Amino acid sequence: MSTGDFLNLHPSELKFPFELKKQSSCSFQLTNKTDQYIAFKVKTTNPKKYCVRPNTGIVLPGSVCNVTVTMQAQKEAPPDMQCKDKFLLQAVVAPTGAAVKDITADMFNKDEKNVVEEFKLRVVYIPANPPSPVPEESEEGSSPRAEHGSQNSSGPDVATRSVEPKEKLSKESLSLISKLTDEKVAALKQNQKLQQELELLRKEAVKRSGGYSILFLVLIGIISFVVGYLIK
Repeated sequence: MSTGDFLNLHPSELKFPFELKKQSSCSFQLTNKTDQYIAFKVKTTNPKKYCVRPNTGIVLPGSVCNVTVTMQAQKEAPPDMQCKDKFLLQAVVAPTGAAVKDITADMFNKDEKNVVEEFKLRVVYIPANPPSPVPEESEEGSSPRAEHGSQNSSGPDVATRSVEPKEKLSKESLSLISKLTDEKVAALKQNQKLQQELELLRKEAVKRSGGYSILFLVLIGIISFVVGYLIK
């Protein structure tokens, strides 16, 4: 807050939430600390960029006046978000009962008989969407991620131990597959042998009886059942 003989100004900086291509506004408050009528006027170094409402006015004795400053939408951000624009507020004692229409430019001319109080306000840009705070590291300088990494420092050993059973299981599986393959081959050979013997028996039976006997058919059924069982 800035304090003068006529007015108190709060705040002493114009803080605009800055966002590209969007208007932004802020305000300040004038408090008349005298028992006289105080006229004020607001000037800026960049009048095309800002709109001040009201830019002139009368603050009654002991009363408060709010002034709103609107910044036009900007197409680009200034370097390092630093703004060189400034505002100047001038205040003088006005005649009792004066209104806004009675304010003239000559009232703010400085001379020996006319005391003009001045306040300078600088412009500050603040991010419209400030980033979320980042948790600070502990005093030892170790972050949770680092601690997690240190706890898992024995990771390679654990991985090696977990791989060994898999390799062992793989060897056992290969051995079992090889054994089953050998048994299947042996069963196929046995099947071929039985089929050959069955063919010989069939030929002999045909020669003897000229046809198939009931005993022969039963024998064929038994042999077929055994062969099918061995194959499965």
